[in-house]
Amino acid sequence: MLRVERAYILVSMKMSKYDRLLYILNLLRTRRNLNAASLAKECGVTERSIYRDVLALSEANIPIYFDNGYKLATDNFLPPLNFDFDEYTALKAALESTPLAETERYKSVLKQVLAKIDAGLSGTVREKTRFSPTTTHVEILTSNDLHRDAGFYTIIEQGITEMQTLELTYNSITSGVTHREVDPYFIIFRGKAFYFVAYCHLRKETRTFRLDRLKDVRLTEKSFNRSNDIKPETYFEGSWEVYSGEPVTVKVRFTGAAGRVVQSGTHHENEIVAVVSDDEVIYEVETRGIEEIQRWIIGFGDEAEVLEPILMRNNLQRIGRYLSSIYNQKGDNST
Repeated sequence: MLRVERAYILVSMKMSKYDRLLYILNLLRTRRNLNAASLAKECGVTERSIYRDVLALSEANIPIYFDNGYKLATDNFLPPLNFDFDEYTALKAALESTPLAETERYKSVLKQVLAKIDAGLSGTVREKTRFSPTTTHVEILTSNDLHRDAGFYTIIEQGITEMQTLELTYNSITSGVTHREVDPYFIIFRGKAFYFVAYCHLRKETRTFRLDRLKDVRLTEKSFNRSNDIKPETYFEGSWEVYSGEPVTVKVRFTGAAGRVVQSGTHHENEIVAVVSDDEVIYEVETRGIEEIQRWIIGFGDEAEVLEPILMRNNLQRIGRYLSSIYNQKGDNST
């Protein structure tokens, strides 16, 4: 059943004829020497469909002709967008670097948007883009298998839009594989992964679910009323990344390279960094829960000492004893 749903979703994501005609028009304005095979590959259709599309454009009085590729005799029939060069390059970088570009759901949509923007540029900006090298590229790493999760993503979006309860099989870190019903509120990208926030009927509270831990998901016939108090702009306030919990103050002494690293950037919106010397700082922050920030601190090794809270000091003492025991086992012949 799931394979059939995914196949249907991927097919339904293809462009409509109207969108395809506009996309072809935009490609012809911005690219050269595009033949039927090239256009068919760009649009994900057959060459026969492209021939029919070219005919439809011609019948609409679009001045199109073939000379070592399809070309427009003029593009004066489309008004230019009022972007200057800096505005265009900023928008292009944002569209190309968004994690949504890695999803099956939005990959083709963003491609169409960029093509429309390119097609609507003024002659001056278009000419400048031809000879100006790309100076900035933002790469946001994701740990999700977004091709595998494409069907899930679309189903969750539908549940959010139509306010329908989802039935899912989820592989939780703490409780393993569980079956539950949830009311989805929104999808968000944080850290390196996509998550969705939903009210969980099993746990009777709002929870955060990671997309790549889903085993299965489907829409139910049940509907729900969306809570106006759950908003993506404020839901994660105070969290280190995505975990929630009671607010706790964490204070850490960082020395050496760790001290210089902590001074070099901002790690949390609520942090206070007291500089003791060039390579020593006292770092203080109030965050919700300690699991995520504890993992971050451990990454600095012996150059980080937790001063508060006592619970985290005890956790790290226990972890330290465990590590000491496994690396000092008798008969260890490693070099």
